[in-house]
Amino acid sequence: MKPRPEKKPSLHHILPMELQVGDRLADETGEWEVIGRPYMSAGGKNAHVRVRWVDKPTVSEVWTWGAHERISVKRGGN
Repeated sequence: MKPRPEKKPSLHHILPMELQVGDRLADETGEWEVIGRPYMSAGGKNAHVRVRWVDKPTVSEVWTWGAHERISVKRGGN
């Protein structure tokens, strides 16, 4: 019996409210991981999510997008 190959993370273009804990985002500083569920403000026009820096897990931030924006994320093999 052959061992199953590991699923590699795939790139998805999603709306901010579709983010899930564990999704990975990247910017010019490095790779970030979603650590909280997204929430809305400003009458549903802005989406916020808490992320942490993968290289330094003690560094976390809240990122904000317009609710209509598409963002690119790496999502593990589900």
